[in-house]
Amino acid sequence: MDFKKIQKSVLRSLAWFGLIICSLIIKIIPKSWLYLFADKIASLGFILAIKQRKIAQESLNIAFAGEKSLEEIQNIARDSFRGIAKSALEVMFLMDKPELLKERVKISGRENLDAALACGAGVILVSAHFGNFPLLLARLSQEGYKTSGIMRPMRDVRVEKIFLAKRKKYNVKTIYSQPRNVCVNKTIEYLRKNELVFIPIDQNFGTAGIFVDFFGQKSATATGPVVLAQRTKAKLVPCFIIRQKDDTHRIVCEPALDLVEGKTSHETIVLNIQKLTDIIATYIRKYPAEWGWVHRRWKTKPSKKEG
Repeated sequence: MDFKKIQKSVLRSLAWFGLIICSLIIKIIPKSWLYLFADKIASLGFILAIKQRKIAQESLNIAFAGEKSLEEIQNIARDSFRGIAKSALEVMFLMDKPELLKERVKISGRENLDAALACGAGVILVSAHFGNFPLLLARLSQEGYKTSGIMRPMRDVRVEKIFLAKRKKYNVKTIYSQPRNVCVNKTIEYLRKNELVFIPIDQNFGTAGIFVDFFGQKSATATGPVVLAQRTKAKLVPCFIIRQKDDTHRIVCEPALDLVEGKTSHETIVLNIQKLTDIIATYIRKYPAEWGWVHRRWKTKPSKKEG
């Protein structure tokens, strides 16, 4: 008997049951209670999700070693859990209310996005698992931008179906990261149609990635945005969604980045992925609770040759 498999199955069933209960509750509670409800869920999650809490605290210690106190790290971890809970409820609540979504999510730097699209080769929205990024995709699609995102499917198929349906409602196309050849082909297809493709590059990419500096640590990082930009001439636009103090959101589209040319193709990739990673780190430093610290970003270590 595989105890770990049984444990995972039980935990996923509990999470599924919790999601169903939450989705029913938010249909009947007043809008003004939504974030109070999210706070209660986050507090409970912070207590019960021992493994995730430990990962968040370990990740924060790696990123802010010598910079932040234990109390500050603990507060960021709590706020990060709170942000996750708020984001999950918002996806279920706001994405069923298009007018409210439009009211609560504003866009800054739209001229940068339009200028990049005017070049006619598509736009790669380089981003991270930062803030409520599903709202970012839905909101851009609302404005008439043909939008898709590269994503890993959730481990629970039932949960994946719910969030896939939410994206489809806003005509946001999902490009699954596997199989890899299908992912690449679909991405190129949409870019050649001059569409937006959202690509987060903030998670551990294992041995398939390259190692760049992220918070002073070597981090295995996906090369996709730069490789695709080289191949298709698509523009690279850093894009993030930031939660405001009143729980509205602001999407920020930065000016498109020009690729820095290295002496070799590999060096070009490394230089530009480092540049994009530095931008992501800047946003995380400014809004640390917006990032998903429950992910083991530095799990894969470089070999002696790469280090």
